[in-house]
Amino acid sequence: MTTQPAIQTQGLMKHYGDVEALIDLTLDVLPGEVFGFLGPNGAGKTTTIRTLLDEIRPTAGTASILGMDCRRDSVAIRRRLGYVPGDLAMYPSLTGRDTLTYFANLRGGVEWPYVDELAERLGADLAKKIGDLSSGNRQKVGLIQAFMNRPDVLIMDEPSSGLDPLVQREFHAMMREVAAEGRTVFLSSHTLSEVQRVADRVGILRRGRLIALESVAEMRSKAIRQVVFEFGSPVDPAVFDGVPGVRSVEATERRTVLSFDGKMAALLKIAEQHDVLDVTTEEADLEEIFLTYYRDEAVTA
Repeated sequence: MTTQPAIQTQGLMKHYGDVEALIDLTLDVLPGEVFGFLGPNGAGKTTTIRTLLDEIRPTAGTASILGMDCRRDSVAIRRRLGYVPGDLAMYPSLTGRDTLTYFANLRGGVEWPYVDELAERLGADLAKKIGDLSSGNRQKVGLIQAFMNRPDVLIMDEPSSGLDPLVQREFHAMMREVAAEGRTVFLSSHTLSEVQRVADRVGILRRGRLIALESVAEMRSKAIRQVVFEFGSPVDPAVFDGVPGVRSVEATERRTVLSFDGKMAALLKIAEQHDVLDVTTEEADLEEIFLTYYRDEAVTA
C-alpha cells in the first residue's frame, strides 16, 4: 500500500469577502482509512469538499487527491473519485436505473453485476422514477452511483441522510470494505454515532479551523469518563489527590465516583492499595467529546 496521502491539503484557505470560511487547513488523509470530518453547520466542511472537487477555488494554499493537483488535474481526479453531495439532486423523470446508466456512460461504463449487488445490499428499487422515491430511497441511488466505479477515493457529504438503521448498517459495512481494499473514504457527517462506528481518524472543524485531528480511539481515551469504585470499607477521597486526570471525586459510604480523563493505570495503582470489590467505567462517546470542543463557544454565544 502506498504511503502517499490519498487527500492532502497545505495551508488551504477560503475567504468570501471578510468571511473566513476556511483558515490554514493542513491535512493528510491516508490510503485505506475512513476519515471522519466533523463540525456544525458553517464550520467549513462543505467548503473544504467543494475546494477539493474544484467547484470553488481557494484563496490560498494547495490541495491534492492521489498526488494530483485538485485544480490542474481535476478531470483526471474525477475518473478515480466517487462523490455524494450533501444536496443530492437527480433528474426526477428518470428511473433509478436510467440515472445510473447516465452516470455509467459518463464514466465509460461500469460492471452492472456489481451495480445490481449494491442495489440489493441497499434495498434500492431502480425501476421507479426518482421523483416517485422518498428522500431515503433517492439517497440509495446516490450512494450506488458513488460506489459503482470502485473509486480509489470516496468523498461523501452527509451520506446517511434519510437512510433507515438497517440500510445505514449495510452502508457502514460498504465503507469499511472500501478501506480494507486500500481505498479511502472521506466522510463529512453530523451523525457522530456513524463516525464513531466506521472512522479510523477524525478531524474536527470549528469556524474554519481544524482544532482536533486524532484517531477515534485516542480521542475517546482522552475524554472524561466516569469511574466508580466499590470498596470493602470507606476510603478517604483524598487518596486520589494528585492523580493525573482526576477532575472530581465523590465518596459515599464504600462507593467512590470519579470524573477522570487520564490513564487508568495510575488510578488503579492507588485503588488497589485498598479493598476494591468492583470497578466500573463508562467511556464518553464521540458526541460528548465533540461537545467539549464547542462548549466554550456555546457559553460565549
